[in-house]
Amino acid sequence: MASAIGPAPARLRVQLHFQESAEGKPLMRTLLLLAFVLPALMAGPLALVSYAQAATEIGGQGILTIRRAASNTSKPEFTSVTLAPGRGMQILQITANFPGKGSVDVLASPDLAGAKKMLDVDDDAFGNLGYRLGSAFLVPYPNRIRGTLSADGKTVTTQWQGKPLTLPANNIGHLPTAERHAMHGLILKAGTDQVSVKKVGGDEEATGIIHARDFGGHWLSQTDLEITVRLTADAVEATVVAKNVGHVDEPMAIAWHPYFNLPSGDRTQARVRIPASNVAEVDNYDNVFPTGKILPVDNTKYDLRAAGGTPLGNNFFDDNWSHIDWQESLATVQVIDPAAHYGVNIDGMSAQIETIQMYAPPDKSFVAIEHQYNFADPFGKEWGKMDTGMVTLKPGKSTIWRVRLRVFVP
Repeated sequence: MASAIGPAPARLRVQLHFQESAEGKPLMRTLLLLAFVLPALMAGPLALVSYAQAATEIGGQGILTIRRAASNTSKPEFTSVTLAPGRGMQILQITANFPGKGSVDVLASPDLAGAKKMLDVDDDAFGNLGYRLGSAFLVPYPNRIRGTLSADGKTVTTQWQGKPLTLPANNIGHLPTAERHAMHGLILKAGTDQVSVKKVGGDEEATGIIHARDFGGHWLSQTDLEITVRLTADAVEATVVAKNVGHVDEPMAIAWHPYFNLPSGDRTQARVRIPASNVAEVDNYDNVFPTGKILPVDNTKYDLRAAGGTPLGNNFFDDNWSHIDWQESLATVQVIDPAAHYGVNIDGMSAQIETIQMYAPPDKSFVAIEHQYNFADPFGKEWGKMDTGMVTLKPGKSTIWRVRLRVFVP
């Protein structure tokens, strides 16, 4: 215990004389002295324990960081990825080294103490704050799903191939006309099993398994998820494999929700390139529900196809692009911050990715870019017979979502 506590502060370094005093009251003197000294001695280690827990654990599981040392003095390299296995393997932060500038946060996210407060203290029962920092994985559906609201307002029920799906009604807009709905999947508070880190050459790779089963009774079959994040000098690659381990068919869609940092803090001059020719019309920017119309982006603010990106200015976006122009089997979105001499490519690598959602409020120095399988409200009647991107997973079958990041100096 003495070695764990360490030496007392100078003001507490007193000489303890345990021999009997002339008054014959040694026990009383000792107890009084201990009552004074012990609280002061214990305050330090208790504070350290509290700090250690705050810095190393979220969602009841240890925070995991994979890292590598920067070695190139002429181009940027990725150096670390920090994950929260206790929150669905959510990525809390990614760092990259830019020669001449040092370490740059790739994601807009608080420090670990701030992330812990948001996720362990401030969050609600659904885990909604999980998709407001870093990058949460969204399974088995990203985006919004509408349905019939239950009498208690806690769930919405929709249908897939004639079968009911009852989902948490975990989101609603701010206006009086807002409609409660389901959003962003069912693993925001999921724990992760079999977490491991391994070396792959000189790189590091973290993997975890989420035995999602029927997603808390909300889904039709049983699902296992394997989430892998690989860190190399040139790229951070995230992969989610969803496997139907049950006995009936189930719908499946996968995405993530990364908030990409704009290091300069000047959002108006930041540029984004989305290589897609169509955008889904929405009812408004409060509900953000699709109307079922797919519109061309030509001659609108939604045309972000220009080489080198288009300045965001003061435009608000919370929109879903489709008809993606794939090049060399990649659906690449660019986020460029010219004032910071910073850029990141976000490469969609899975052919099942049908749409790209971007959330970019003008008063924030981030843009959220979500490569996802599906259109919003994929079971909605507004789409008619259109394929909305939900994959049908038969028993024993898997689907793989993969996205890669690459940083560069524009």
